[in-house]
Amino acid sequence: MSSATTTIARSILVTGANGGLGSAIAGALASGSARGSEYHGLYTVRNVEKATDLRRVLSQTAATTHKHDVIEMDLGRLESVRQAARDINRRVAEKSLPPIRALVLNAAYMESFEQNFTPDGFDMSFQVNYLSHFLLALMLLPSMDKEHGRVVVLGSYTHDPRDKRATSRGWFAGDQWKTLFHDTESLAKGSWSSSAEFPDEAGGIRRYGAGKLCLLMMMHELQSRLLDDPTLSKICVVGVDPGGMGSSLFRRTGFFIRAFAPTLLPYVAPIIGLFTENPRVRTTKRSASDVLHAAFDTETLGEYPRDVYVDGRTPATTSEESRDPEKRKALWTDSVELVQIKEADTVLARWQ
Repeated sequence: MSSATTTIARSILVTGANGGLGSAIAGALASGSARGSEYHGLYTVRNVEKATDLRRVLSQTAATTHKHDVIEMDLGRLESVRQAARDINRRVAEKSLPPIRALVLNAAYMESFEQNFTPDGFDMSFQVNYLSHFLLALMLLPSMDKEHGRVVVLGSYTHDPRDKRATSRGWFAGDQWKTLFHDTESLAKGSWSSSAEFPDEAGGIRRYGAGKLCLLMMMHELQSRLLDDPTLSKICVVGVDPGGMGSSLFRRTGFFIRAFAPTLLPYVAPIIGLFTENPRVRTTKRSASDVLHAAFDTETLGEYPRDVYVDGRTPATTSEESRDPEKRKALWTDSVELVQIKEADTVLARWQ
């Protein structure tokens, strides 16, 4: 599904665009703002026919001024990611699509009491939250704006078992959960904090947090490798913790979160926001604004915000584990093997 042919200079790609935050980002761009008319939107969804939330926000706003494509890409299938990336690269090379100014890795997957696996044989939380985004980012580097491109990674406080927001619910109670990354295989194959061994809500939340940890480890490692590449050194990787929101992300969680988040948070979050500059819970509209700020701002973040992490718009730091250079390197090397990426699939010089 696409809008009319565009001569706009740059694109923004958002994964998981049918979700609560993803559709809010699309809605913000399609609301008639100058930014929306300036950038061509590329919105990826698992199933185009079922992308009802995305279609609704695009149809209810001034979408005629915001050129866009809705692209089918199932993050649960690596071949679907490869095909979508190839198609985008081809269109950018043919100049029928503008280069990507911002690649927003927004899609997320959370489950609590059950544990699902992808057709590729990986834990669903690991592949959707991290591995498929790793493959997508590497494959789309040829299509990035080499002068001002940004890769925006969506983090979560659950990546850090020592974060007070994570410890308050007891999900990471006990010394055994203070380290999330022991090796790539246990996370990829789902044997770490598995539902078979830990059939409670905490088990799934921990797997989600581990997937987000891997994504933030990728943020640090990718930026390091981009800096070493003379052609890609100006591309910046920025991370954003969007906070807690009432969205469909929680539909597979425990009763309390599943019932409270979608129904009450949209009403509670604006009130809390009146009294707290950077609240724990936020509306999807506010978080979408924060994500777009990370993607485009140059006044507060600077022209080249390399390896910067923000909580909303407040400067923040990722966990000590996420910054461990040996763990980052191990995850990167293993991930290259898991997705079977080859030299011809990416333009990154130090891709192995």
